[in-house]
Amino acid sequence: MPEILIQYKTEIWQSIAETFAMVGVSILAAILVGLPVGTLLFLCRKGQVFENPYIFSIVNLLVNVIRSFPFLLLVVFLIPFTRLVIGTAIGTAAATVPLSIIAIAHYSRLVEQSLLDVPKGVMEAAVSMGASVREIIFKFLYVEARSGLVLGLTTSIISFISYSTIMGVVGGGGIGDFAIRYGYQQFKTDLMMYMILIMVILVQLIQFTGTTVSRMIDKR
Repeated sequence: MPEILIQYKTEIWQSIAETFAMVGVSILAAILVGLPVGTLLFLCRKGQVFENPYIFSIVNLLVNVIRSFPFLLLVVFLIPFTRLVIGTAIGTAAATVPLSIIAIAHYSRLVEQSLLDVPKGVMEAAVSMGASVREIIFKFLYVEARSGLVLGLTTSIISFISYSTIMGVVGGGGIGDFAIRYGYQQFKTDLMMYMILIMVILVQLIQFTGTTVSRMIDKR
């Protein structure tokens, strides 16, 4: 192991843990909130069985507004809300608030797109059999779209990792913040390159895992 990595071993592991914490909370928010929001968008679209233009317009506008924000500006804009929710706007815990909000908006749109790929005949068959809303969602839509949902989540996780690299502006820490503070700002280019390599390896592992799982559960 290179000497510089040994020298900063404690800080490196701490930055990795901070990245995992921020991204982990974002993933949880994406699944628990983003998945239902995306499903709601799909079900309320024009031509769908639960068509509701009012709900669709409101939710669609909200998702679009959040996604249109440059992420750094969104972090700054949400500082008062973050302070209200967490009690502080500084630190790893505070960084999870804007990350979670962008995660919800990001994944909800990918969920909607995945569900739009489900053949219309599936919905028609579910309705004709008298399936409840819950059954339509969990036994038909999610089953048919499961491969796309996993790929969408994989893409989202990689985006969350990218977003987490700039959370140093609110003291969120993480691998990206470590690379900038200890590598770039202290002119230790080799240390910065090692951090970039760690990020690349992490992203490749996530992409490989997501693609493999998606292929395994795709029965089409």
